[in-house]
Order: sequence, then structure tokens, then C-alpha cells
Amino acid sequence: MKSFKKIFSYTFAALMLASGTVLAQTPDQSTPPDALIKMVVTEVMTTVKADPDIQKGNIPKIVDLVEKKIVPYTDMRRTTEMAMGPNWKKATPEQQAQLTSEFKNLLIRTYSGALSQLRDQTVQFKALRAAPDDKEVVVKTVVLGRGDPVPLDYRLEKTTNGWKVYDMNIMGVWLVEAYRNQFSNQISQNGIEGLVKFLQDRNKQLASAKPAN
Repeated sequence: MKSFKKIFSYTFAALMLASGTVLAQTPDQSTPPDALIKMVVTEVMTTVKADPDIQKGNIPKIVDLVEKKIVPYTDMRRTTEMAMGPNWKKATPEQQAQLTSEFKNLLIRTYSGALSQLRDQTVQFKALRAAPDDKEVVVKTVVLGRGDPVPLDYRLEKTTNGWKVYDMNIMGVWLVEAYRNQFSNQISQNGIEGLVKFLQDRNKQLASAKPAN
């Protein structure tokens, strides 16, 4: 899990600081999935480069940026459902809402600090291979920078509110798969409420941690 987090932190930051050729725009319901990824990257990159506080690792500002510029184009409920696997149906609607909220906060706080760490990474966007009527697609990218190129793919679904990202593949590992075993173990030991508490406690720890200099 630690190695996955290290890779994810690197690629998350690299993606968000990637240079793009698309003018900053606001995606809408008609925006194609590959254009959506490019637009979000460009907008976040512009914001990061223009804000010295974010570059210095101001976590509240980074979290706010992620909430405003990235989260609206994700489907965290589906991400959480996939990470839960069969256990999702065992949770009450209230528990499902709690789990979705806490998992979203965990992902934001665990990885968003990496936004301040990188400066000159770029991303190559591969041609989208999908039919016009496809409801789910994978947008493939490659992060270029220091070291070897890092494949980073996005799985999106078409919803009534436009395309939404619900999973990411980093060097062959899907995000939800990386958390599925951890969630399953927590549930087998302490039940659904135990997983909720685990996520809540972890988020409290991350919120109170001092940023690294």
C-alpha cells in the first residue's frame, strides 16, 4: 500500500501540474471525456502556478483547490461503492453517505499535498479509443518528467451531469483495487461502522498533522 501511495502521490501531482495546450475553460455536460481531463489539468495548473501559498504547501488552499476544480468532475459515490465491493449493499443509506464523504476526504488529504512538490512535469494525452455511444471510457495519459514515464489512465462514466472520473490506473494498479482489501479487512474485523470510524480517525490525523517543510 505504501508503494502505491508513493506512486499515486507522484503522478497525482504531476498530472495536476502538467502543461496543456487547451485554453482554460469550464467543462459542461457536453464536454467529451478526453477534453474534460485536459481542461481540468490546465485550470488546476494555472491556479497552482499563480498561487505562491499552494507552491509552499498550504494544505487548506490545496484542499480548497481540489474541492472546487477536481471533485466536481468525479463520482466519489461510485468510487466508494467499487472500493467496498459486495459490502456496499450491506451498508445503510446513511452509512453509504458517510463512507463516500470520508473516503473523498481521505483521498484529498492523502494526496493533494503533492501538488506543491512538482513544477516542470508534462502529460501526453493519447488518442481516445471509444465509440460515440459508449457510456464508459478510459482516457490514457503518460506523465513525463524526472525518471521513467509514468502511465496514468482515467476511467470515466457518462452521467446525466456529464462525464465523471471514478477510477484511476497508475502503472497497472487501479485506485479502487488498492483500497478494496484494506476496506474488506476493516469490515471483517469491525463491521461497517468500524470502517466509518477508521476513515474518520484517519482524516482527523491527517487534518491535525503539520505540513512538511
